[in-house]
Amino acid sequence: MTQKSEFRVEKRHILHSSIFNQTLRDWQGLQCELSAKNFMYPVFIVEDDNAVQPINSMPGISRFGINKLKNHLEPLVSKGLRSVLLFGVIDNLPKDDCALNADSPNNPVIKSLPKLKTWFPNLTIACDVCLCPYSSHGHCGILFSDGTLNNEASLERISDVALSYGKAGADIVAPSDMMDGRIGAIKEKLIQHKLGNKVAVLSYTAKFASNFYGPFRDAAKSKPAFGDRRCYQLPPTSANLAIRAAERDVFEGADMLMVKPVMAYMDILKTIKDKYPQYPMFVYQVSGEYAMICKAAQEGTFNLESGLMEILMSLRRAGADVIITYFTPLILDLLNPKHKL
Repeated sequence: MTQKSEFRVEKRHILHSSIFNQTLRDWQGLQCELSAKNFMYPVFIVEDDNAVQPINSMPGISRFGINKLKNHLEPLVSKGLRSVLLFGVIDNLPKDDCALNADSPNNPVIKSLPKLKTWFPNLTIACDVCLCPYSSHGHCGILFSDGTLNNEASLERISDVALSYGKAGADIVAPSDMMDGRIGAIKEKLIQHKLGNKVAVLSYTAKFASNFYGPFRDAAKSKPAFGDRRCYQLPPTSANLAIRAAERDVFEGADMLMVKPVMAYMDILKTIKDKYPQYPMFVYQVSGEYAMICKAAQEGTFNLESGLMEILMSLRRAGADVIITYFTPLILDLLNPKHKL
């Protein structure tokens, strides 16, 4: 006769009673809840108002002239799109050492902002602030004659660009240059021009020198003409510098913080969010991550829709409040109650 086991599961250790139907499972994951407000759509704007330029290294993504962008955004806004992040790309305007066309009247972002605000008055518009797409050298700041960064001159120029975007109608300016002191310089200039309470500052707080940026540099035509950006973007090995960067940006008045890229830096995301839970935390699922997921799904490694949703929920679980992703149009469809994975 087999002896009956005396082992009993403690009542508080019983998990199955919490997950036996879908509603119960959903209640266990409320911190991973996804809605349209959790996503920001990055968009590339070009000089030719009627252009649509597919980006070979980013399947399904194109650069748009403002007229074509209107057509592209209209159905997305109707599906609940809440925010966009604009990047300007120039072909015909000259590039120079001071990136003068970063905020000239002919800059595609400057030209597009008033139109977008008229067409989509409830759409929150963020503008990436950096010099690299407009500078002859492709670096993110002003350089000394020996090719090293002139941080003081860079702050003056970058804060001017941010101010120009704010005056043109941007709701958010998002400096991605990684110059020391940029948040404070931008905040001060916005306050001086009575925009301190009308334009938010989203800091690329922990932006790492990463292998995952390659397709973006093709898309934005912003590859450095020489060297690399490791002297001002964070080293992938350092969590401590990311914390110092967050402390600096909070001290200087950032309204929102960001980690970029994200899939290889989710420890940084969780650490910063735990340290500063009162600040909205953004993450940027960058071009290389986007292309990698697309390629894996194309090769049959996993189903794109279900695999993407798993990744997005993991980012929310780790502390992301807003996810900047090129998948936003697809995500809006997936969030539609009529859509089934």
